[in-house]
This record gives sequence, C-alpha cells and structure tokens, in this order.
Amino acid sequence: MRTGPLIALLTGAAFVVILNETIMGVALPDLMLEFSVPATTAQWLTTAFLLTMAIVIPISGWLLTRLPLRTVFVVAMGSFTLGTLICALAPVFGVLVAGRVVQAVGTALMMPLLMTTILNVVSPHKRGQMMGVVSIVISVAPAVGPTISGVVLDQLTWRWMFWLVMPIAVLALAVGAALVRNVTDPKASPLDVVSVVLSALAFGGLIYGLSSIGESAAGHTPVAPWIPLVIGALALAAFVQRQLSLTTRALLDLRAFATPTFSIAVLLVAVSMMALFGTLILLPIYLQTALGLSTLATGLILLPGGLVMGLLAPVVGLLFDRYGPRPLVAPGALVACVALWGMTTFDIGTGRGSVIAAHVVLSVGLALMFTPLLTSALGSLPHALYSHGSAIVGTVQQVAGAAGTALFVTVMTRTSTAALDDGVDPLTSVADGVHAALMWGGIISAAAVLLALFVRRPKPVVVDQVVEQDLV
Repeated sequence: MRTGPLIALLTGAAFVVILNETIMGVALPDLMLEFSVPATTAQWLTTAFLLTMAIVIPISGWLLTRLPLRTVFVVAMGSFTLGTLICALAPVFGVLVAGRVVQAVGTALMMPLLMTTILNVVSPHKRGQMMGVVSIVISVAPAVGPTISGVVLDQLTWRWMFWLVMPIAVLALAVGAALVRNVTDPKASPLDVVSVVLSALAFGGLIYGLSSIGESAAGHTPVAPWIPLVIGALALAAFVQRQLSLTTRALLDLRAFATPTFSIAVLLVAVSMMALFGTLILLPIYLQTALGLSTLATGLILLPGGLVMGLLAPVVGLLFDRYGPRPLVAPGALVACVALWGMTTFDIGTGRGSVIAAHVVLSVGLALMFTPLLTSALGSLPHALYSHGSAIVGTVQQVAGAAGTALFVTVMTRTSTAALDDGVDPLTSVADGVHAALMWGGIISAAAVLLALFVRRPKPVVVDQVVEQDLV
C-alpha cells in the first residue's frame, strides 16, 4: 500500500476512535437521569475510557515492535467495533462503562500505530506538516465530540451516538484488513508481565484515587481516596525502576526521557491535555445545568472551537517545518492561559457569545502547541525508540487527560456541595464549582507558559545511535 493512502486510512480510523473519548460529555445529564447516577459516577464514562488507554498504551510499544502493522490495526479496530456494539446495546450503566473500556483498548492501539507509521515513512523535513494532520485527530476529534453528540441527542437517543459510528468502524476494519501492509520490521521480543501489572496498578491507582476524591465529596466513594493514590504512586515508582533495569527489554523504554527536548515537550503535552479534557467535560455540565441550554445548543456552542483547531493544525505544521517550535509553542501557551483565566469569570449570567469566544481562544492556543510539541518530542528520538516514544506520548496524554477530568470534576463537586450546604441555589452552586475548577486550570496553564520558553527544535539523529544524547 502506498504511503499516502496508508496514512489517510490510519488517520481516518484514528479520528473515529479518538472522537469517542469525549462524545459522551454532552450526554452526561441525560445518562445521569436515565441510570440514576451522580455526576461523579457518570464521569467514569470518560475517565474509564482514558484510564484504560493509559494502561493499554504502554503495551502498544511492545506490540508495534513484535507484531506486523496489519495485525495491530485489525486488533485495534476490531476491539473498538466490539466495544461500540456493547455500548449501543447496554441495558445498565455498568455495561455501558464496560463497552467504553473495550472501545478504549482499540483506541489505545490506534494512535501509537499512526504516529509510529508516520515516523517510519515520512522524511524529517515534512514531519511537521504530517503531525499537523495527527494533531487534528488528537485535539479536534475530542473537541468536536460534544458537538456531534449534541446534534444527535437533539433528535435521537444517546444510543444512536454508537449506532451511527458502527458502519464507519466496520468499513474501516474491512478496508484496513484488506489493504494495510507492514512498514515496520517486527522482531521477537518477550513481554514482561510484571511490568504490565505494575503499569496497570500505577496508572489505575492514581486515576482512580483522583476520581475518588470527587466521589468522596458527594458521599459516594467505597474506598478512601488516599489508598489507591498511595498504591498507584508506589506502583509507579516500581514500574519506573523496572523499566530502567530492563533497558532494551523494557515494556516502555524510559531512556527516551534522557533527551531533554523529548522530556520538556511531553511535559507540556500533559499540561495541554489536562486543560483540554478538563474544560471539555466541564463546559457541557456548565452550559446545560447552570445556563439551562439544550444538548443541541451546547454542541453548537462548542463547535467553533473544534473547527478552529482543525483549520489551524495543518497551517501550524507547515510553520513548524519552517520556523521550529518556539515561535509557536510560547505564544500558544500564553493564549491558552489567558483563555482559561477568562473562563473563570463564567457565572449564571454569562452570555453564549462570551463562552464561544473563550473556547475559541483556548482552541487557538492549544492548536499552536500540539503539533510543534508532538513533532519536537518524537523527532528528537533515534529510530529504535520510535514505537516506545509514541507509546510514552500516548500514555502521558491519556493519564493527563484522565487526571484533568478527575481534577476539574473533583473541584467542581466539592465547591458546589459546599455552596449548597451554605444555602446557595443549585444553579449558582454549579457555576461556583465551575469557576473554582477553571481557576486550577489557569494556575496549571501559567506554569506551561514558563516551560514553553525551553522548547527547542529537535536536532537530526542518526538511525543507529544510542539514546543517551544531549539535544539541548
């Protein structure tokens, strides 16, 4: 299969699967009523999705090294298609969450597969432009998810968000199974089961602990939040230690972090994903609960921001190829920071135009950051670490997204509950909670502005060179 059609197929498939990360956001109020669950429980439709990805993505580095590209693609799209069917037929909330988990397995494999393929078939001087296309998938698909679900929910039930995706998923699976050919060099590599277990405990414990803090604020937590947080932190320390000791046999080769360009870019990607997913789950709740808007109106309000991201991504990629990352990332971080602080002024009297404007400004800032950061991070690594670098970036994205979701909802829930206890009316209490959560987003984004000043263009790396190279 020629390079162009191959990347087009993988990009299209990735867009469809990543879209489902946030497609449930606008549907949360309806699902909370239908299944009689609170917001802190309903958020697990997104958090469980992201958490599963964070657990599976580290394994993707090993899979892409061990298995042919076509095999990984079939497994990814097959899992996503099965999960979509389970969600569409789900009779109870627990089954719906289970379907989301199965979907997430496929999604977790698709993004590292796409990025590894690009790194293997696209020359370095054109990677910025191609990573601009990848940025559309990573940032625009989640951004337009609420819009698509809002349009669907205005006319149909939430189950149609999955039934409409089914034929697209089946078509992508069939075409990919028939046409995708391998562009990598699979080699025998043992799977370290201990690393897999430690990875699941580490990322699962941390994200579950963060989400439990929100549930404890509403009085719905079965386990004290500090327990999974401590388990997750200890498991993460053990996981890191084991990966460093295994070196070339590591499940996730952490020697990639020996490259300063990679480390700084990945840290900024984490901050960006926290802001993106935190606001994507908060804004629908704010618009529908505090402002009383319909799902359709909510989706349409969030649409301009998603479109702006899509239009800017290829342009930013071209600018990166010409000027490098710093002229794009530093202004982007500043713009995103201004937007998040602007959102802290939202209350029950805020007009729709103000919400649209703030969301568009945030989208512009994130669009200026995503492509340069991804290209700088992965382009700074030697060829042997492409699959592991893609897996690390994907893992960080999803853990940060899940952490951002958990953090924002936790702060919102705690603040709203406290306001209700003080006698504040329900609408104002929700607005107060959103304000407090976005304050945290503003603080985090302010740190990103400082980090952005240290981003550098990656220097060319020799194909067979070892990892330990200073690329400041």
